[in-house]
Amino acid sequence: MYDPIRSDREAMHYDVVIVGAGPAGLSCAIRLKQLKPDLSVCILEKGSEVGAHLLSGAAFETRALDELIPDWKEKGAPVTIEAKDDHFIFMTSKKSFRLPTPPQMKNHGNYIISLGELCRWLAEQAEALEVEIFSGFAAAEILYNQDKAVIGVATGDMGINKNGEKTDAFEPGVELHAKQTIFAEGCHGSLTKALIETYNLRDHSDPQTYALGVKEIWEIKKENHRSGKILHSIGWPMDNKTYGGSWLYHWRENMVSIGYVTALDYKNPYLSPYEEMQRFKLHPDISKILEGGKRISYGARALVEGGLQSLPRLTFPGGLLIGDTAGFLNVAKIKGNHTAMKTGMLAADTLASRLDIKTDYGLEFHQYEERFKKSWVYKELYKVRNIRPGFQKGLWFGLLHAAFQTLGGWMLPYTLKNHADYSQTGKAADYEPITYPKPDGKLTFDRLTSVQLTNTFHSEDQPSHLKLRDADIPVAVNLPDFAGPSTRYCPAAVYEFVEEGEETKFVINAQNCIHCKTCDIKDPSQNIIWTVPEGGGGPKYGSM
Repeated sequence: MYDPIRSDREAMHYDVVIVGAGPAGLSCAIRLKQLKPDLSVCILEKGSEVGAHLLSGAAFETRALDELIPDWKEKGAPVTIEAKDDHFIFMTSKKSFRLPTPPQMKNHGNYIISLGELCRWLAEQAEALEVEIFSGFAAAEILYNQDKAVIGVATGDMGINKNGEKTDAFEPGVELHAKQTIFAEGCHGSLTKALIETYNLRDHSDPQTYALGVKEIWEIKKENHRSGKILHSIGWPMDNKTYGGSWLYHWRENMVSIGYVTALDYKNPYLSPYEEMQRFKLHPDISKILEGGKRISYGARALVEGGLQSLPRLTFPGGLLIGDTAGFLNVAKIKGNHTAMKTGMLAADTLASRLDIKTDYGLEFHQYEERFKKSWVYKELYKVRNIRPGFQKGLWFGLLHAAFQTLGGWMLPYTLKNHADYSQTGKAADYEPITYPKPDGKLTFDRLTSVQLTNTFHSEDQPSHLKLRDADIPVAVNLPDFAGPSTRYCPAAVYEFVEEGEETKFVINAQNCIHCKTCDIKDPSQNIIWTVPEGGGGPKYGSM
């Protein structure tokens, strides 16, 4: 047991601390308590409540849930809308052509869900097993012992003003010490990023690659609703060199989940993933479903696309990586919730099998990686490892290569490489600006109007959680070389260039941030660092 690292902070001690109450973290906690009820387990969640920061399509495969809680139906899990008809189409600007649905994208037996609702239910199951869940507390710092092993995390200090000064409301953070600390932060976690650098966890893997998913929920006219229908598209509005596609899921009564995913290795710096989503809704196949309806929710989140070859090493002294923070999403299926849950369970199986966890800090449990390589998650990711990178050569080559992989090409002993998304951004001089339609307020909307639907809140007097390595780079480099891409890749209007007299200034509206992490990923100069704001800050999505 360790004393506080910082003398003004209280220290709490657990056997296992889990950072993040998403599907991976909650599944890990539940499995731990199922196997070893005497372990003390807590989860830290930076959102104001479980589910506040969760966003997914989501067509949900129940395989991991079946293993974790076999009687989930009897226990009232919010998994009720069965997926029925799959439609896969290629779009041009005015027409569409139905294609055979790829085997990985067939959803028979799956369900259309809200990930936020599912995780709130999983949190209830965890708390019934005496897991302690602290919502509204952001893990801001990794704690190490003298041997450079992780011994826990600390929450951020509260009551610091934007100048970095303590106010009358100041409260120091709390240290949570643990024999093992499990990081389940979701895509591109800020602490996971630090761990990867500290322990060189990518020494034998490709860079991770990402996409940005922009999602809306609409209430549509009854006659337009087909419960359980699933539609995916490729093609327009993307050009043939940019990877992207859409989903439209007919969810609960008269509601649809609609979204557009844009791979963040796009080259044209004038491209805006948010505007591509708005333009997509103007296609006749989509507008006829939405017209006369009402948009009721909006959100955006980065997702991992790198697959097996971009997984970092999963273990380090004192902890493990699980779920999307490591990158277990199956991009060919467009699904990662089931794999996130299973990797959380594999981590729990590993820890519960070691009786000495009760006494030892800082151990590295290599057995977790061994369990992963023997699991169905590894087999699933291995079969599709070459599908996403095949699209680096364009849409048509990617489709042909994906078909070859599906028909048995995955058995050939080659693995295509991934690249860092920011490095693919082209210079503005080599591209034409993209003219996007102006928002009509009926089908399409501006970003600030959209952000209002996220219920995002950050105290305006706290320090900005969006940091710049060099304050001069946005104006001196990114504006002349890349036409200021942050004003377009951010789906929440956080960044802008403002003219003040003869001077151009870069302004960060951190209060708008919806925690998508795109800026940290796509900034071509890698100059923006996303950190956690005060606990509870950010969006409050509800049923996204």
